[in-house]
Amino acid sequence: MSPRTLTPMVHDSEQRPWGSWHIIDVADGYKIKRIHVNPRSRLSLQSHEHRSEHWVVIQGEATCEVHGEISVVRQGESIDVPLGAPHRLGNKGLVELVIVEVQLGTYTGEDDIRRFEDDYGRSG
Repeated sequence: MSPRTLTPMVHDSEQRPWGSWHIIDVADGYKIKRIHVNPRSRLSLQSHEHRSEHWVVIQGEATCEVHGEISVVRQGESIDVPLGAPHRLGNKGLVELVIVEVQLGTYTGEDDIRRFEDDYGRSG
C-alpha cells in the first residue's frame, strides 16, 4: 500500500463560539476532525445533505441529540448521526469535551450545514 498525501486545506482548524475544531485527515469521501466543546456550550441544531457523521468521545461527556432523541455519550463511547438527521452536540459538564468526528459522504465541506436552532444567532 502506498502512502497517501493529505489534500491541502485552506483552513485546517477554526475557532467557534462554542469551542474549536481541527482537521486530522481528509480525502475523497471522508473527513476526520477533532472537536473541542467548551464547558456549558453546544453546537447548533443542524443537518447535512451530503454526509453522515460518527462521534467518538475522547474526553468528557457529550450530550447528543439525534432526530430529537437525547443521549449521553461518555469517554470511549460513540454515536452515529445518519445522513440528513437533525443533530446537536453539547457539553453540559465543567470540563472541555473532546470528540473525534468521522464524516462520510460525497461532500464534506463546511457549507453543508442547515441550521435549525443556534445559541449564537447563526440560524436560518
